Amino acid sequence: MQTDKKLAQLKRISGQIEGIVKMYEEERACIDICRQIIAVRGSLGRTARDLLTGEACKCSKEARTDDLDQVLKELFKYE
Repeated sequence: MQTDKKLAQLKRISGQIEGIVKMYEEERACIDICRQIIAVRGSLGRTARDLLTGEACKCSKEARTDDLDQVLKELFKYE
């Protein structure tokens, strides 16, 4: 995933969070707010997984085995 795509993904998540805050301020239904929170959590998890996958590839290509081990351990938390 290219850096521009990662940045766009993070900005989209930021917008989702702003939307949640607005929903809360408007006293929207709790279930609707929670659904949006769950959606954001999913987006954050996918973004973290994408970032870590890219880093794992980079570590592998550069033969940074200690770093790769740490990145893979973190990556498996998102699988």
